[in-house]
Amino acid sequence: MQYAKPELLAETDWLADHLNDPGIAVVDCEELNAYLRIHVEGAVGLRTHHYLKDRNDPSFGTGVHVMPPEQFERVMSGHGVSNDSLVVAYDSMGGLYATRLWWTLRYYGHTNCKVLNGGFRKWYEEGRPVSLDQPHVEWTQFKTQPPRTEICATRAQVESAIDDNGTIIWDVRAHTEYTGDDPRQNKRGGHIPSARNLEWLDLTAPPTRSGLLLPAEEIEQKLQAAGVTPDKHVITHCQAGIRAAFGMFVLDLMGYPSVASYDASWNEWGNLDDTPVVQGE
Repeated sequence: MQYAKPELLAETDWLADHLNDPGIAVVDCEELNAYLRIHVEGAVGLRTHHYLKDRNDPSFGTGVHVMPPEQFERVMSGHGVSNDSLVVAYDSMGGLYATRLWWTLRYYGHTNCKVLNGGFRKWYEEGRPVSLDQPHVEWTQFKTQPPRTEICATRAQVESAIDDNGTIIWDVRAHTEYTGDDPRQNKRGGHIPSARNLEWLDLTAPPTRSGLLLPAEEIEQKLQAAGVTPDKHVITHCQAGIRAAFGMFVLDLMGYPSVASYDASWNEWGNLDDTPVVQGE
């Protein structure tokens, strides 16, 4: 069994062969200090918070959604990404930040993006080209398309999904977050009624946060066992929308036809007083 959309992944050997191709923008999605220590040769470091949300919004970190289009245009333009670029995103956090960039690009209409399978760890361990140098970046004119609101679920849509037999809410958080044993910094811990729990890490190979996806057959088996099936509309969610973007990436890779990410996630849901919450299994 193969991934339905293998073009969403960049394998390390492919990137090594195409590293210097014109039109490719390799983006290191780690925190900038990690990029400055070492990175894929020729990659540009992401000089903004890797959540790609508006940090100037007073509600940042407590439910704020993806950064507005004008801000995202400035970020991409300043990183040398144009509307013609093939973006290759990577990180060393299991793919979380790379898939967040993939999701945000897609939300704003840019679908030409690959995520490096295995991330920087695999690249480095294979002895691929790395560097401390920061390449010169030409400012581009990246323009967003109208937001694809169908891939960004709202609180109201999640509420409607609770009793909708045609929709699955996939909670990609750790099981202790799902049960409420680990409420993190939220007012309330637990999960959305009817949500299915399968942690995002369970879809990657060891060691933890390797970013190397399991074979398609194994991913399918795990999704099916959790009740996350392609005949339903699937809404992913987590704490802040980052792990949820990873979940949506995997579903798209597997060919699920109808998927969305609840971008505000538990930051919003778990800190309101009128949202239904289940604690325990």
